Amino acid sequence: MARSDRSRSRDPRLRAIGGLLLALPLSGALLAGLLTPFVVGPGLVASTSATLLSPLPVELTDATPPGNTVVLASDGSVITYFYRNNRTPVAADRIADVMEQALVDIEDERFYEHNGLDVQGTLRALARNLSSGDVEEGGSTITQQLVKQTLLQTAVTPEDRQAATEQTVGRKLREARLALALEETYPKEEILTRYLNTVYFGEGAYGVQAAAQAYFGVDAADLTLPQAAMLAGLVQTPTSDSPLVDPEKARQRRNVVLERMHAQGHVSDAELAEVSAQPVQTDPAPPPPNGCAGAGVLGGFFCDFLQQHLVGTLGMTQEQLEDGGLTVRTTMRADLQRSGDAAVLATQPMGDPVAAMFTAVEPGTGNVLAMSTNRVFGFDAADPAQSSVNLNVVASKGSGSTYKVFVATAALEAGFPPTHTITTSDPYTSRVYRNGLESYTVGNVEGTFPPTLSMHEALVRSSNTYFVGLEDDLGSVEGPVRVAQRLGLTSLDPVADQVIAQNRGSFTLGPEATSPLALASAYSTLAADGTRCTPVPVVEVLGRDGRPLTREDGSPLGTGASCTPEVVSPQIATTVNQMMVGGSSLPYGTGRRAAIPGHQIATKTGTAQDRASVSFVGSTPRYTASVMLFNPTANVDVGGFGGSRGGQIWHDAFLPVLSAEEPVPFPPPGIPLPPLPGP
Repeated sequence: MARSDRSRSRDPRLRAIGGLLLALPLSGALLAGLLTPFVVGPGLVASTSATLLSPLPVELTDATPPGNTVVLASDGSVITYFYRNNRTPVAADRIADVMEQALVDIEDERFYEHNGLDVQGTLRALARNLSSGDVEEGGSTITQQLVKQTLLQTAVTPEDRQAATEQTVGRKLREARLALALEETYPKEEILTRYLNTVYFGEGAYGVQAAAQAYFGVDAADLTLPQAAMLAGLVQTPTSDSPLVDPEKARQRRNVVLERMHAQGHVSDAELAEVSAQPVQTDPAPPPPNGCAGAGVLGGFFCDFLQQHLVGTLGMTQEQLEDGGLTVRTTMRADLQRSGDAAVLATQPMGDPVAAMFTAVEPGTGNVLAMSTNRVFGFDAADPAQSSVNLNVVASKGSGSTYKVFVATAALEAGFPPTHTITTSDPYTSRVYRNGLESYTVGNVEGTFPPTLSMHEALVRSSNTYFVGLEDDLGSVEGPVRVAQRLGLTSLDPVADQVIAQNRGSFTLGPEATSPLALASAYSTLAADGTRCTPVPVVEVLGRDGRPLTREDGSPLGTGASCTPEVVSPQIATTVNQMMVGGSSLPYGTGRRAAIPGHQIATKTGTAQDRASVSFVGSTPRYTASVMLFNPTANVDVGGFGGSRGGQIWHDAFLPVLSAEEPVPFPPPGIPLPPLPGP
């Protein structure tokens, strides 16, 4: 076909469309109706579908676009944010008037006059696009742009994204219909505010508040004329006109906006002359932290535990977390997190091959209060100070004699009193347990122990020989293993049956890989007089409307731990606690370094074989925390014992917290404890 023939074949279609648009009245309802039932031929649109008549998508009926999800400590301080698009929606009264005016003047000068479509601009753009066979000119109003940006930014599937960006007249007609519907539904001020909260300004900033921070380090309410003109000019080409990339090109674009504002009578001659001569001035603020790696030293590993809990346990999606504009109120005690961080780093430098973990929980609630490590949560394997493995949670190394508490608890349940006395040699060979084909023989590794000890004194001194002898009296490790599981030592669950089947007498010396969090949780059950609570990091999750997020059945999401009372009897739990108090208060106790004057602290130390790890657990009725130190990549002697560096970290972490509180003593023992001998 000759070119002239092709042109003639196109003319009737062009004339029909042009005539239709020229005849459209400015009434939104009538215009929407006329846009729907027509066919313009192959390659354009056959609009017999229901898409142009369907109700407004829910994305366009929301009052504000979702902002960043914010994660808060228990005192309301920010731990981090989660977001795909950095956005902080603000109300109209928190956006400078000059910003609104600059945007309207440069993007849609008849915004307050039209009903969602600028008929003259649309006709001009449509004529040019039809004649060229492509979309070369926009002609979109702010309302149409809001429709497009909202549908694009909320697109979930590739099909949705393609539908929001495809260069077809069909898409433009759909956007026009939705723009008309928006104008009939919402006032102009709300449409403009939503647009300013939605549009992308470059530098990862979505919405005017994020943009004001990204370029000028100010709030949207405080934007000046040159700053507002600069931001308004970025809407069309945010990358190439960025003042952080090309200041001169950005200045030229800013001045175009100023001249448009001057032509509309919104900038005086003097203001135009003064501001146009100024160079572009920026003072960018860093973007808000994003995700757990962005949380830095404070709370990075707590954040990781929280994220796994939200997604893995509570069933949220990562997209919901990043795009939901949620508020996540956590259990973290920011003051304890900070003092825990300081205590860990004072003992083990950041990135030291020996990792030190401080993990605190609240007895009776399961609230996880702090997770400190001499690492930064991150993914750079070349940086020894970064780790993506949460050593506060995973089971890595054994925790030594901390397991003696489980044996003592099982013995009390079996009817042995705290005065139960055993005489052992040093070393001591078990009557019941074996090491493969050999006899099972153990010795005491720290200090000299009297050969005859009661259960109470043996726990305070942490005698290896006594507790293997106590296991002999029990006849099996099943009781201690099941006690540990009932108390909440979940890291033992995968190997518990194997330990019982093999009747490992070494159980009391804690060789099994132990999670610091699970260890703290198990001891917190004793501190809560036998009530076990699942460790949880979240108090509540609020939706973007400020209301608690709910599950499908309407129940609140993340409202606390699941607690089970009396997994061991309060009589026995209070007795074990009072036995452990001697560890910090008596001259021969292994937990003396953790002592804080005026406060009762129940302590237990642990040292794994060859000192491949050292551990410490301390409790008050309000707090329980474990400390573990080990090299996560090698079995090496870390030096010292659980009561030295471990006890010191516990003491330093809790000293500022407990010093500010009235002491809370443990309840008296449910089983009488006779006085212990002096040193």
